[in-house]
Amino acid sequence: MSYDIAVIVGSLRKGSLNRLFAHALIEVAPPSLRPAIVEIADLPLYNSDLEDAPGNVPAAWTAFRDRVHRADGVVFVTPEYNRSIPGGLKNAIDIGSRPYGKSAWQGKPAAVVSVSPGAIGGFGANHAVRQSLVFLDMPTLQQPEAYIGGADKLFDEHGKLANESTRGFATKIMQTYAAWVERIRR
Repeated sequence: MSYDIAVIVGSLRKGSLNRLFAHALIEVAPPSLRPAIVEIADLPLYNSDLEDAPGNVPAAWTAFRDRVHRADGVVFVTPEYNRSIPGGLKNAIDIGSRPYGKSAWQGKPAAVVSVSPGAIGGFGANHAVRQSLVFLDMPTLQQPEAYIGGADKLFDEHGKLANESTRGFATKIMQTYAAWVERIRR
């Protein structure tokens, strides 16, 4: 069996290091996973007033929620903005968690990877995302912890992961996550 995995990239920039690393994770994923990036850049800001008025829910919210509902698991790949979660990613998390009692996230096995040119690899953002996932009832992979620092030096001129040690670590992340998904989804 193969599992449909939604990959959520916290950076909205098309050429972001996080997007490049998300593509690297997809490339090294084992055959038991079918990971694909689910875009969040066009999601209108969450506003519960829109939720409460029939016919006002933005189509982008509905499409995003439906896509996450169909996924068997979710991998979050995020930068760190001011020691926390980028606004676009927090917005996507909030949209997927509503309407109350119908969260698209609930029970989905998750992994969090933070990517940064800085030395600590987005540690603060990684843990801020994890804090939200606890509330959302998403069993989250604990090991290996994935804080990818120095990311501005890991890719070649074509945007491919050029560092073999990091490629090996990315492979380990995805293999361990595949086993996690299998365990949770059984």
